[in-house]
Parts: sequence; structure tokens; C-alpha cells
Amino acid sequence: MSCWVNLRDIAYANDKVQLLKNINLDLGHKEKIAIIGSNGSGKSTLLKIIAGLVAPTSGYVEIFHDKMNTLKAFKKYRNAIAYLPQDVTNHFLSPTVIEDVIFSLRARGETQEEALQKADKILKALHIEHLKQRIVFDLSGGEQKIVALAGLLILQPKILLLDEPTNALDEESQQKIVEILNAIDKSMIIVSHHKSFIEQLAPTIYRLHNGEISRAT
Repeated sequence: MSCWVNLRDIAYANDKVQLLKNINLDLGHKEKIAIIGSNGSGKSTLLKIIAGLVAPTSGYVEIFHDKMNTLKAFKKYRNAIAYLPQDVTNHFLSPTVIEDVIFSLRARGETQEEALQKADKILKALHIEHLKQRIVFDLSGGEQKIVALAGLLILQPKILLLDEPTNALDEESQQKIVEILNAIDKSMIIVSHHKSFIEQLAPTIYRLHNGEISRAT
């Protein structure tokens, strides 16, 4: 299997606390893996390191077998790696759903017509075309998560990094997220503290505990 993300001896210390140590992990082409662990175990930090948002104290990340020696090195893969934060309320850059979903395409120079055509396909695929003209901040938490995901998917990333995608959502919204993610055929790392949710998505589950990672049983 061709690995698209490799973590090698990743460690991270913050305020004299060793949050991560000796993390080695591989993500293959169109593979879905999950990382579970208690709150504060370092799951979100690890995901940010993979996304190129936080630098590890030691060790390194490889993206498509390209060693990332600095955070700047991740720049060429910004469209290939999509990171969905745990809290998406500060994620939105435009007032309406359709404007926000096409924002990144318009920012890189695509015409309004091209961007709208792509957005229509994404919204339909995620079953949220009825939200097209809604104000983003009037949506439910579950709807906001799906809209934020649409804004990432429109860039056709190869890797999805999802931080607690069902956090604070009701059971119905959680199930919608599960259905959507199961239908997405991309490499994916999902971070969560809900094993029951993760088991519906990822055949391979790792546990982060005391800064170290191991296969969950």
C-alpha cells in the first residue's frame, strides 16, 4: 500500500509537559484510520502536526513521501490536505452557505460560474442543497459541520483530517456525519473520544494514552 502520510518519531512538549512521544504512524491511499483517547491526551495536537499547523518538538512528517522539515514545507500540499477543526464556528468566511463554500475557489481565481457549478455538485452530494442560501450562523451545529466539510471537499483534497467531527452534536446529526464520511472515498484520519462512533467509520483504530500510540483492542 502506498503511504500518503508517515509520522516518524513524533514528539511534542508544551509548558514542560511531554504531550506526545515516539509517535510512528502510516496512512495509506484511501485508507481510513481513527485515533481515540481521553480529552487532553494530545489527539488534536497530533492532528495539527499532521496538518502542518503545529511543529513537533522532534521527529518529522512525510506527505506523499516528501519530508516536511518546516511548517512552510506544507504549503505546497495545502489543497491536498483538508483539516476540519473541532469547532467550526470561526471557520466560515462568508455569510451564506453558497458564498462560503465557493470562497476558496473564487480566491484562487475560478469564475463565479465554475465555482457555483462545483458547489452545486458538492451540496447535492452532501444532501444540503436546501441550505444553499441560508445564513451559516443560523444553522444547527450539525449543519455547520457539513457546510464546513463541503468547503473543504470542493478543493478535491486527497487527505481529510477530522478533529472530533461529531463533538456536541445530537444523535441524528452524528448519524448524518457517519453516513457522509462513509461515502467519501479518500484517505482519512479521524480523531475522537467516542469509540462507538469511530467503529462505524474506520477499520483501523489507534489509542493515544500517556503520549504514546498503539492499536486499540
